Amino acid sequence: MSGLVDVETAVASRTVARRKSVWDALEHEGVLGYLLVLPALAILALFIAYPFALGVWLSLTDKLVGQPASFVGVANFVVLWDSQIFRRAFLNTFIYTVAATILKLVLGLALALLLNQKFRFQRLARAASLLPWIVPTVLSTMAWLWLFDATYSPFNWILIHLGVLKQGIRWLGDPVLAMLSIILVNTWRGIPFFGISFLAALQTISREVYEAAEIDGAGMLATFWYVTLPLIKPVLFVVLLFSIIWTFADFQLVYALTRGGPYNSTHLLATLAYQIGLGSGALGRGAAISLFMFPLLVLVVIVQLWFLRREE
Repeated sequence: MSGLVDVETAVASRTVARRKSVWDALEHEGVLGYLLVLPALAILALFIAYPFALGVWLSLTDKLVGQPASFVGVANFVVLWDSQIFRRAFLNTFIYTVAATILKLVLGLALALLLNQKFRFQRLARAASLLPWIVPTVLSTMAWLWLFDATYSPFNWILIHLGVLKQGIRWLGDPVLAMLSIILVNTWRGIPFFGISFLAALQTISREVYEAAEIDGAGMLATFWYVTLPLIKPVLFVVLLFSIIWTFADFQLVYALTRGGPYNSTHLLATLAYQIGLGSGALGRGAAISLFMFPLLVLVVIVQLWFLRREE
């Protein structure tokens, strides 16, 4: 009987020792850190790594909806580069991104400087400035569709009654005006993001710095150029980085406003990839169009990070 008790005691002690060793291992920083990061890594692998790898594979095949895929290598990329529509979309993406980003940067900085001043209803003005950013993209674009309507456009009505025009302009029917229109709408939507981000950076600048600049005789322009701008430069680079990525890959706004028209004149890489990949069912070629954006965005990120580290 005593032997049986000794065996049970030995087994219990071994179980306790195992559990203690497991808990000791879990309490180790390296093991516990990996366990805590594991759910995030699983989400990234499922929703980012796997779709990206699938997109790379599809871009190297002639995959069509409902048909098996065959490996074709870089044939999709060669065919696309020979396409006039693709080259137009490629150029449009650069024009759209550069023009909209510059406008958002300048106007967003001006908005931040304005909102940083003391005036009545300051908090209300700051909250109202966020409306273009808060409203869903498709919903706000529907309102802009009405504003650009050839028959009922308020812009045309104002210009006609001011005597500037004799008849309404087809804002979305002319290739140049349609491109200017989508740039305008993207700028209107993105200004609050720039403005609030820059305003947060301006709030961190001590008043004593401006007082020292005033004592040294610096004017308004000199204070902005030599004091304000250098101090908000880190935030400026980060905001620019996010804006360039979002604008370069923009889809909703352009598709809801023009669907790439008229005559494919406002297609961006994202809208063209959707039209070819899902609209016509050529998944392989659509994936190839999407992947054309990847190395360019990686280059933008590398350049921006280099500038940030250089500033540090």
